Amino acid sequence: MTIFSIINSTAVLPTQIMENATITIEDGIIIDIAESGAATERYVNAEGAICMPGIIDSHSDGFEMEPRPRPSVRLPLDFSIQSFEAKVRAAGVTTLFHGIGFENDGNRTVESANAYVDIIHEYSSSPTVMMNHRVLYRLDARDADGFNALCARIESDRQVDAKPLVSFEDHTPGQGQYRDRTYLENWIMGSRNMTREEAVAHVDQILIEREAVRHNKELALPWLTEQAALGNITLMAHDPATPEDVAEAVTWNASIAEFPTSVEAAIAARAAGMRTVCGAPNALRGSSHSGNVSATELISLGLCDGLSSDYLPFAMLGAVGTLVKNGTCTLPEAARLVTYGPAETVGITDRGRLEVGLVADVVVCRFNGNLPSVLGVWRANGSPLQSLAMQGV
Repeated sequence: MTIFSIINSTAVLPTQIMENATITIEDGIIIDIAESGAATERYVNAEGAICMPGIIDSHSDGFEMEPRPRPSVRLPLDFSIQSFEAKVRAAGVTTLFHGIGFENDGNRTVESANAYVDIIHEYSSSPTVMMNHRVLYRLDARDADGFNALCARIESDRQVDAKPLVSFEDHTPGQGQYRDRTYLENWIMGSRNMTREEAVAHVDQILIEREAVRHNKELALPWLTEQAALGNITLMAHDPATPEDVAEAVTWNASIAEFPTSVEAAIAARAAGMRTVCGAPNALRGSSHSGNVSATELISLGLCDGLSSDYLPFAMLGAVGTLVKNGTCTLPEAARLVTYGPAETVGITDRGRLEVGLVADVVVCRFNGNLPSVLGVWRANGSPLQSLAMQGV
């Protein structure tokens, strides 16, 4: 039996703040939360710092990028997953869904997708694992190779992931994230050193190529729709831009609207009973990088159930600090967006709140204005707090 307590903390409970809180943990489960409670023999003194649930991230693209820090560099995947884990854990993340794209597009391949998923599953059972690693299976709507590979992968993974999270995505310009294709053209100009004319021609070519494979989307939908209806997958509709997009997603039995790009789409999703996920970098910056609706606006309207890091893990805590500083949310409300909000969205019921009986994934941190500093992270498997000294040992 392992028992210890975190004392003198500012505990962020679901609807309130508890000052001078003592949180007692036994064998990875919260067994008591009390104001000015007694310390156990082994304890950590938080010295007034914020104590909140470990962050739950439903969509992170970072692991796919970790093995390629330079165009000519390829790092081993076993090293890469531990390297990336260190970064996200330092950002307060304790449960993370790695977005793995099943497609053959020149950057991603089906072969690499399977290799990423293999190492995630392998490392998850390692004695050195420091967080809960999950997979978000991302499917390009128009990629036949990706669809066939994803179907096979999901069936082979049933024993380790009984109800996988699947995101159905169509990044064809003129819809979704790049409904206004000008933003994609601007990105291409900046990232590929093209002129405006070259970027326009490049996007025109993308449209021609994507139109030629439109039929693959219709081939994928019956399987996805059936699997979602049977409860065999949790289906996300990615980047819905209009109420019509949401209405179509409802026919697929999608239950999550991931990154709705307009207020109208978010309202339609809520009316349809779908959960909504917004980008933490968007909330941190106060605007979308591609000209779409601000996550802060959706949060202020009550149309966001949770945030995900997308491409920037530390943005999760950064968004919490920003939302509190600008008056959009109270601290419990902002914390919900990165903890039990995402947990409820993806069907995780045993963590995400500081409550007796739940898994003791805990982050201890401070905010300097809106800027977070993570002092320590505890995960229920017994991995120690990173920085705070354990007393009585």
